[in-house]
Amino acid sequence: MIEYLKGDITELTPTTATIECHGVGYLANISLNTYTAIQNRPQTKLYIYEGIREDAYILYGFADKRERELFMQLISVSGIGGNTARTILSALNPNELCEVIASGNDKLLKMVKGIGGKTAQRIIVELKDKIGTIDSNSQETSLGNALFADTTSEVLDSAVAALTMLGYTAAASQKVVKSIIKEQPTVSVEAAIKEALRRL
Repeated sequence: MIEYLKGDITELTPTTATIECHGVGYLANISLNTYTAIQNRPQTKLYIYEGIREDAYILYGFADKRERELFMQLISVSGIGGNTARTILSALNPNELCEVIASGNDKLLKMVKGIGGKTAQRIIVELKDKIGTIDSNSQETSLGNALFADTTSEVLDSAVAALTMLGYTAAASQKVVKSIIKEQPTVSVEAAIKEALRRL
């Protein structure tokens, strides 16, 4: 079992990171929160969850243990797979997600692609008592940290690519991101993606 990967970041997008460890490149699926935390680093340490199926072996990487624990709690809920859990953790940072679950705010959860009313309620009911066991003092990642200025075309291309990988159509993603850029000309990739996740 892989606990973590520590090495050079050879490729990085808002949804994936390739980490080279002793000459081997490992591709890990990441959330927007993790992307924000590691984007300006030449090296990183990602805590890993291994998604093993008959037809696939997928690695999910997290900048800290708290986010990984939240991911594992989410996929323990019936109907929530790895990609849906990753999308939830891209739309909400760990603090926000814990607050949503603790307060029973299903409206925010229903804004995430693939989460309907029943699924949102199921997440809240099944995780409300468990969420308090996750260490709130663990290192956090937040979209408020390490935001950087991008050119308009870079923001548009990167944000649309990330949203497409998260399951949204390219046309709808492009329309929403263009609208966000028009409203906020200096918006960063991370902020654009997070806002788009709320609007799509």
